[in-house]
Amino acid sequence: MSTIKIVKYQLQDVFRSKWIWAYAIFFFALTEALFQFGGDGDRVITSMMNVVLLIIPLISIVLGAMYLYNSREYIELLLCQPVKRSSLFFGLFSGVTVPLSVAFAVGVAIPFLMRGSEIASTLFLMITGILLTVIFVAMAFGLALSFEDRIKGLGIALVLWLFFTVVYDGIILLIIYAYADYPLQQTVIVLSMLNPVDLGRILLLLNYDISALMGFTGAVFQQFFGSMTGQTISITAMLLWLGIPFWLGRRAFLRRNF
Repeated sequence: MSTIKIVKYQLQDVFRSKWIWAYAIFFFALTEALFQFGGDGDRVITSMMNVVLLIIPLISIVLGAMYLYNSREYIELLLCQPVKRSSLFFGLFSGVTVPLSVAFAVGVAIPFLMRGSEIASTLFLMITGILLTVIFVAMAFGLALSFEDRIKGLGIALVLWLFFTVVYDGIILLIIYAYADYPLQQTVIVLSMLNPVDLGRILLLLNYDISALMGFTGAVFQQFFGSMTGQTISITAMLLWLGIPFWLGRRAFLRRNF
């Protein structure tokens, strides 16, 4: 069985599910509501930025883990057939990331396209959301393959989401407060790139030119990420966040005794 056939079947199966349509409707309804309640393009994008950085990692890591847990019997059945494990893993991974990415992109894009506003900024928001989707689904697959117990795996997935979206920023603030007398600009930049959510937030803020609202920290980020070197490093960091969890999940899948 070829990789294309597996991916095609997985996409057909997931797109028939109601939850993927509910996911798209959620983003469409939220974006449309923000427009209806007096928001212009810039305000809507700013509000959607916070939603993207919180909701997408949560949905991606939880649904990714649940999907793999619920597919155990299906995986065992396919592994009895002449199919490569690497092809099956790629098919399962694509069967989650592609529908989630398409649902998010369509749900957000339609209200903006209807009004013809902020197309470039909307595209950047969509790219960031898709990247976070891929990263956190890869994390979910790694967790589901590492923990046999579904409750434990989902619990750790929620803890991981909470760490990246809330706790990590608190740790950075504590470091800044504890070492306020020392120059921490470079340290904060490095710590920010160790968190995909923070990295996405910074890139969005700089793209929408909201960094001025962040004071001195925003000026430091603008100076670093606005340079060619900073952009290269940030893109490399995001690619590493894409590649490493995917590689670890694939490695665990190839070694897993189903």
